[in-house]
Amino acid sequence: MNIWIIGGLLLLIVFLLVKGIPVNFTKPLGKGAIKLTIGILFLFFFNLFGASFGLHIPINVFTAVIVGLLGVPGIASLTAIHVFLI
Repeated sequence: MNIWIIGGLLLLIVFLLVKGIPVNFTKPLGKGAIKLTIGILFLFFFNLFGASFGLHIPINVFTAVIVGLLGVPGIASLTAIHVFLI
């Protein structure tokens, strides 16, 4: 069973080396990864400065995606949820 998985991955790698990675596929993935990274950094700095006020938003995929897509309004909405609901 493992030989089939390894063989399939090697075949995929050879195919991508010969044919090339489609640009239509990698461009949205790159933008999504950048937005996710920016969301994580925003949350990190918010937690760093918000600790003096007793605010903490956990850094996970869900909160990072919200902050990455919405930016500052995303942090504000997560803070409002944290303050008023939790």
